[in-house]
Amino acid sequence: MKKVTSIEEYIELHPKWSNLLCELRKVLLTTELEENIKWNSPVYSLNGKNIVGLGAFKNHAGIWFFQGVFLDDTKNKLVNAQEGKTKGLRQWRFESDKIDNIALVKSYILEAIENQKLGKEIKVERNRELVLPSILVDLLKESSSFKNCF
Repeated sequence: MKKVTSIEEYIELHPKWSNLLCELRKVLLTTELEENIKWNSPVYSLNGKNIVGLGAFKNHAGIWFFQGVFLDDTKNKLVNAQEGKTKGLRQWRFESDKIDNIALVKSYILEAIENQKLGKEIKVERNRELVLPSILVDLLKESSSFKNCF
């Protein structure tokens, strides 16, 4: 896939969803969020923390909330894209190229911003222990030149 360097370029690469992406972007630009390209997609952040992203796919386009698990999803708009894997991220998928309720979309975005300001976020726990395969351990023991290179 081509490396995207601007939001406009991202939208141009997804003509099927261009109207929807433009509408979502317009709403996002009315907030205090900073617009960036990360992971080849539009991402909106506050003080270096990712809050919202835009995405276009074959059958839908949408908005995702990096800490969406904390949103009061009273209208049941959000889905977990990878149940059992994704802890905090939630998506709002649109299957048409139009937003029916812009005020509702903006309310979710503003709540996500407020949650970030309140410090609501899932901390990713990382296993810091490095476990080497036994074959590698054996090679490191047997060959000092291999060990030096490693």
